[in-house]
Amino acid sequence: MTLTIYTTPTCPWCNVAKNYFKKNGIPFIEKDVSRDHAAAHQMVRKSGQMGVPVIDINGKIIVGFDQQAIAKALNA
Repeated sequence: MTLTIYTTPTCPWCNVAKNYFKKNGIPFIEKDVSRDHAAAHQMVRKSGQMGVPVIDINGKIIVGFDQQAIAKALNA
């Protein structure tokens, strides 16, 4: 399983999502789009969104912290 979360340092929902993954022992790769312009372009290309968090779970794109969608994508 590959889980990537696109974040910014000031995003409260990004912190909620990262804490959720840490609490549940779910490994993830974090890409800070405020510093990594290539990651920002990648995020927009994948999601069509400019806001964070954007979560990519095995190619399933979730915009925002949607716990039900995350659980569904993790169990797929």
